[in-house]
Formats: sequence, structure tokens, C-alpha cells
Amino acid sequence: MPSLSGPGLVALVGSMLAMTAIVGVRYLATSGLFAWVTHRRRPGLYEGLDKQIRAEIGYSLLSAGIYGVPAGVVAWGWQAHGWTRIYSDPAAWPLWWMPVSLVLCLFLHDTWFYWTHRWMHRPRVFRVFHAVHHASRPPTAWAAMSFHPLEAVTGAVVIPALAFLVPIHVAVLAMLLTIMTVMGITNHMGWEIFPRRLVESRFGNWLITASHHHRHHENYRCNYGLYFRVWDHLCGTDRGISRP
Repeated sequence: MPSLSGPGLVALVGSMLAMTAIVGVRYLATSGLFAWVTHRRRPGLYEGLDKQIRAEIGYSLLSAGIYGVPAGVVAWGWQAHGWTRIYSDPAAWPLWWMPVSLVLCLFLHDTWFYWTHRWMHRPRVFRVFHAVHHASRPPTAWAAMSFHPLEAVTGAVVIPALAFLVPIHVAVLAMLLTIMTVMGITNHMGWEIFPRRLVESRFGNWLITASHHHRHHENYRCNYGLYFRVWDHLCGTDRGISRP
């Protein structure tokens, strides 16, 4: 076990701060991009929401700090000590494992999100954990990480935990984080960015987009998933799509 004093501690803290900065900048850049797209495609949609958006940005940057801590531990543990299952040599595992590991991690993340999200909609838990997120009415492109710190912790631990459990190539991990970021933002934009023919297709019936998640922000007691509608369908909590 490496020492957490002297250079080791400095390296760990530096990794946490670096990952916090990366998460924060990524949030500002991607949410800012989709907010700009919204302004171009749906002018006036966020009109009158300046105070809400400021709150969304504030809570999201706080969440970035919370997400940065376990992410920094993972980066430090991988690079300095080889603790994780992250690998950089494509030959270390069969090539077919790359797409399989991506789908597996998406499903495991979605499973964790569905059940913790559904738990957070219990009235007493909701008031403490989840009310901050639902204060965005309607949600905007800035709301994807607008969480109470306690809720942020439940989201921040998932991908780092998977990095210790599932062998994953560094490029696949980057793709996983990109999908998480893009879907988190587009699901909260307040309008549907994907073609209606996709959203209403058989494939779309199993995929979460803004049309599905907007119904959750309208109804609260349904549509709990993150990427897929599998658990919503299996558990009878799918209430179809809205038309944001």
C-alpha cells in the first residue's frame, strides 16, 4: 500500500484538483455549446430563466468538485499504482471486448441510476437529495449536473467503481464519459434534438432522449432511467414520451 504522505499525498490531491477542473471545464463547454444550439434552434425557449440558470450553473460546478474527487483517485490509482482495470494496450483484451465493455458499463450505470433515482423520489428522500434537480422547471441545457451535493455523491461513484471492476480500454472509457455527458445534457435541454422518426421507432422505444426524460420532469413518478428504458419497461414505470 503506497504512502499517503509527502509526494504521494501531493500527487493524489493534484489528481483530484486536475480532474475537478476537467469536469468543470467539460460541463461549461458542453452545456454552453448545447445552450447555444438551443438559442439558435429554439430562440426564446430559456427566456426569463436567468435566475434558474445561474442556480443550475452554481450547483453543477459544486457537483464538478464532488465528481472530481473519485475521478482523481481513479486517475492516480491507475497511473501511479495500476489499481484499476483500465488498460491502454488494445491487445491486452480481445478487440470484441471493447464494444461489449462499453455496452456493459452503460447498462450497469443505467441500472444504478434507475434504482437510486427511483429511491430518491420517495417523499422524505426527495426533499433532501433530489429537490434541487427538480427545481429546474423546465430543465435547461445547464441542468444536467445541477444536483444537491448528496445526490452528486451517488452519481460520482459509479464510473470510478466500474473502473475497478470492469476491464475497459482507456478509449472506451473516454467514449463512455462522452455518451454520459451528451445524453445527460440533451435529455435536459427542454426540446428534442433527435429526429422524431428515431424517437418514435422500435429502437427509440428502448432509448431515453429528451422526449422521455421531459415526461419525468412533468410527472415525477415515472421514466427514471438514464440511457435505456429497459428498467422502466420491466418495472412498469414507463409512461411514454412527451413533446417538449
